[in-house]
Amino acid sequence: MDYNTQRDILHLPEYGRHVQQMIEQVKRIPDREKRNEQIRAVIQIMAILNPQMKDFPDYRQKLWDHMYIIADFDIDVDAPYPMPDKKEFFSRPEQIHYEEKPIKARCYGRNIENMINLIASQEDESDKTEMICTLGHYMRQQYLIWNKDSVADETIFSDMEKLSEGRLKVPEGLQLNTLSSDATFNRPGMMASGSSKPGFGKKSRNKKKKKN
Repeated sequence: MDYNTQRDILHLPEYGRHVQQMIEQVKRIPDREKRNEQIRAVIQIMAILNPQMKDFPDYRQKLWDHMYIIADFDIDVDAPYPMPDKKEFFSRPEQIHYEEKPIKARCYGRNIENMINLIASQEDESDKTEMICTLGHYMRQQYLIWNKDSVADETIFSDMEKLSEGRLKVPEGLQLNTLSSDATFNRPGMMASGSSKPGFGKKSRNKKKKKN
């Protein structure tokens, strides 16, 4: 009895074992012309098994590439396309090097630091002031997510200057819009009280009724 555990590994399972066996049989055909004829027939079968590949402009070449993969890049036939390099399919991608510079303030995150650096590089003072206000409102929101106490504008602006390492100077007298007294901010993944969506919410107003 032929068990799956005793069979060769399927190189491309989507084509099935029969296609792989047919390609192995074609590889053993001694006559080159006959071998070419049979492999073209196998390519037609592969196209029938994967009709969705016709949506790709180069689907014929992809079929031949898949045939080479199934043949383990060990087949001598006259193909309309060159045999692809095995390394292109099985080489490991280059390791991505992530920025190792520590985040200065975790309640704000690295994106805030990047935005501050971008604002600091702006030359137009009017645009810079407008961007400072916009970012200041967002930083206040992030601050209140992790620190439930109220926060002064001066604290936000001071953090902004520290994160810029002194390259950004907040204009004197600049103020943020007054925050609504009943607004709350929730941490990511947490639902606001009385709301079906994360984000803004209202403080709970369940108060005990006074006894008459």
